[in-house]
Amino acid sequence: MQKLKGIKILLVDDEPNILQFLEMGLVNEGFEVVTSPDGLTAVTLASQFEPHIVILDVMMPGMDGLEVCRMLKKSGNIAVIMLTAKDEVEDRVKGLTIGADDYMAKPFSFEELLARINARIRNQFPNLLGEVVIGPFRVDDRRKEIVFNERVLELSPTEYDLLKFMVLNQGLVLSKTMILDKVWGYDFAGEENIVEVYIRSLREKLSDKEHRLIRTLRGAGYRVDLS
Repeated sequence: MQKLKGIKILLVDDEPNILQFLEMGLVNEGFEVVTSPDGLTAVTLASQFEPHIVILDVMMPGMDGLEVCRMLKKSGNIAVIMLTAKDEVEDRVKGLTIGADDYMAKPFSFEELLARINARIRNQFPNLLGEVVIGPFRVDDRRKEIVFNERVLELSPTEYDLLKFMVLNQGLVLSKTMILDKVWGYDFAGEENIVEVYIRSLREKLSDKEHRLIRTLRGAGYRVDLS
């Protein structure tokens, strides 16, 4: 993915070492970065700085990350990636329910965080990118069109949304639950196997008979592999 000028990231964590490490790495990647040591300061900074993305620790004294996320989500299109010391289902559900866009459990690699940041940019701020080119794919959200190896794919609206979500998150493992939430919506009342049906259709249209492009990870989900 090309480096972008003007993408603003707010880092919120009560551990100075983490703030310093992440700030240094993200500034080096070309992002504009502001840091906050607590939730209350973060809310004030967000209104002034107007970040595109907030990297937000859950466990903080005073105002915790969940409350900060809830307040930030009321203020506009801000992508929130939650950081938690516990990779527990309850914590993830709480964060996603109040509007968090992604979550990562500590400890994590900077490379994975960067991949998730880039995924959020592609998903929530496509206007900053125009069309997105990722490997053999070209995703043009304005035309609702995906080109694969210079061939325009004939996709239904749901197939488009699913393939776009998977391509923009390429390299990341996407569970069926996550796919249902992001593509079909939280209120979808159908069966999980609908994902399998649509994945099968996409593989046919991509001539991915050997599942090298859309890989199945048993018990975990799917991953678009462009390597």
